[in-house]
Formats: sequence, C-alpha cells, structure tokens
Amino acid sequence: MGVAIRVIPCLDVSHGRVVKGVNFENLKDAGDPIELAAKYSDMGGDEITFLDVSASVENRGILLDVVRRAADEVFVPLTVGGGVRTVDDVRVLLEAGADKVGINTAALARPELLEEVAAQFGHHVITLSVDARREEGMPSGFGVTTHGGTQSAGVDAIEWAARAAKLGAGEILVNSMDADGTTDGFDIELIEKVRAAVKVPIIASGGAGTAQHFVDAVQAGADAVLAASVFHFGTLTVAEVKQALADAGIEVRL
Repeated sequence: MGVAIRVIPCLDVSHGRVVKGVNFENLKDAGDPIELAAKYSDMGGDEITFLDVSASVENRGILLDVVRRAADEVFVPLTVGGGVRTVDDVRVLLEAGADKVGINTAALARPELLEEVAAQFGHHVITLSVDARREEGMPSGFGVTTHGGTQSAGVDAIEWAARAAKLGAGEILVNSMDADGTTDGFDIELIEKVRAAVKVPIIASGGAGTAQHFVDAVQAGADAVLAASVFHFGTLTVAEVKQALADAGIEVRL
C-alpha cells in the first residue's frame, strides 16, 4: 500500500477574513476562516492550509489569533504561512497550534533559515512555498515571485525548489501564479519539472477547476493537491475530488 494522496483546502486570509481572487488580485470575501476550516475538516480535508496573503506585502506577522482559534476547532493538521521570517516566528506558530509552517519570502532572502528551522524543529515542519510564474530568461522557464506574486525574485523556480529541499524543506508547495484562481487546471509542466528535481513531497496549487484537474496533477507527480476557490464557492466538495482520484486508481483517505 502506498501513501495516500492528500486533498488540502487552502484558506487565503487577509485581515482576518478568507479572500479569493484571480492571480492574487481583485480579492473577494469568501468567509470566516474558522468556520471554513471546521467545515473542510468535517468534509474530509486531510489538512488545512492558512496563508496570510497580505502579511509579506504589508511587512507584518501572521494573525496568530486565527491560528489559535482554528487549532481549537479543527482536528486535522494545520499548515500556516505568510510573514514567517525567523526561527522564533516558527516557534510561535507551532506553539499556537500549527503543525507545519509555510515559508517563502524569508527563505529566498536568507536560505540558511531553512537549515536553522530544520535543525530546531525537524524537516517535517517546513513547507517551502514556491510561487512560480513563467519567466523569460530562466533556465527552466519558471521564475520565483514574492510578496503575493507581485515581485520577481530573479531566481529560477526549479533550481530554488531543489536547493531548498537540500537545505531542509520537508515538502514543496508549488503554486502556479499564472494559473491561480483561473480554474483552468494546474500547471502540469511546472509540477513535472519540480517532481524531476526533488525527492520530497510536492503539493500542487493554483488553477483547479474540475475534479479531473486534481487527477491530472497527481499523475504529473504531486503527492498532495491544494485548492481554494472551487471549495469556497461550492464548485466541488472534498469528497467529489477524492472520489475522482479513487476512480482513477489513486489511493486517498475516503
């Protein structure tokens, strides 16, 4: 028996509310983060991811009260990211109830942060978030963006994922900024390229619109599939996604 594929609802949080847009722009209110996290936990979500999408842009820390409240209400693992800059930030989030911590901008600025966090808490707590966009001049054709996709980091996305895995990232969240919120499907080429470069688990993110899209992402090499809009606005349920995966012969936790 292999490892079951995880289906992960993602809650993009800004100023205490869940928001969703297209390519991280024109954000719409999608509800209360605690209520939605509890709903997705009850619906069979294998994990819940909170991303504070305005924390890095506004140069502030993540909203800890949301994490604490969610940890009291939700009984599946929580991954929390956005505005994480130091080992102490990771410690605070873990103490607040997070099981894993998403790191992006700060690791690009100082890659040794990944080594420090792994040494202190273990590789398994680090989810490196790679917000990738097609970019001319990059060896792989994909560059890394920061600050909610608003700035290019000038770094090749595939090379960065491979380096981060060696430094201590326990898994890589591969988020296609081109596909984000479009519901046109995950970026299969991006997933395949990251899969070929790293041995750690990959979470596919950005672009889900149909149940088949999740199947496509797993067949391209993803170990977990993450989505927001299709769950928030009722297009799909977690159960429907899992059934489609199971029908394709992919092991899931039903």
